[in-house]
Amino acid sequence: MAKQTRGGRDGSRPEGSGEDKGSEPRRDSKAQGFHNPFARLEALRDALPSTKPQVRREDFPDEPPAQGPERAVVRLEAGRGGQEVTVVEGLGLPAEELQAWLQALQRGLACTGSVEGERLVLRGDHRFKLPDLLLRRGVKRVVQG
Repeated sequence: MAKQTRGGRDGSRPEGSGEDKGSEPRRDSKAQGFHNPFARLEALRDALPSTKPQVRREDFPDEPPAQGPERAVVRLEAGRGGQEVTVVEGLGLPAEELQAWLQALQRGLACTGSVEGERLVLRGDHRFKLPDLLLRRGVKRVVQG
């Protein structure tokens, strides 16, 4: 009985195994991302929120609109878990507009936040950057308190 070698029963090597001289090595499926758990995340990278502020002209025009809230109160509070949050109160806007303002401020400050009743709650200390953005958004007067 003949001793079997790697390959078929006749002793030849299978085609495309990459062990022949002069042929290209076989591409590993891991290099293509089939077994790589982070390959799909790489494609989603552009959809993730940016860590750099994005001050867009449509969100924060150079010339603020004539109609806008009379005043806003900006305050720093201790949030859940002892983290700092910046609260914007007194805008007097409907819920749909508050959500639009929140999204614009989140992009402008590169942070996360939420709407709680009639307040905008932004994660982090933004007391120094926020008044300028609010004034550009159309608020007449910003009070720190």
